[in-house]
Amino acid sequence: MASRNISVSETSRPRLPRHAKLKFDETRQVWVILAPERVLAPDEIAVEVLKLCDGVRSVSDMIDMLATKYAAPREAISSDVIAMLQDLADKGFLTEARENAP
Repeated sequence: MASRNISVSETSRPRLPRHAKLKFDETRQVWVILAPERVLAPDEIAVEVLKLCDGVRSVSDMIDMLATKYAAPREAISSDVIAMLQDLADKGFLTEARENAP
């Protein structure tokens, strides 16, 4: 699967690539990312972050939202979120949103 690796930072606007879908698996009662010939079952926290990866929000916006939601220090959330997103990007499960030309 040829995928363009990204370097995740607070200005990144990550999203799932076209070939990957975040879905709730009714049979197993877990969230999964489905991609051709691959399945990943992220934990609950990863699912919270992945639901925010819409290609519109920046990583900074996601961190702010999560820090508020969980009343946690922004710095701790920032390092964890960026590390998790970078890991998923390195595995081909995330890409960077591109500006659409009109």
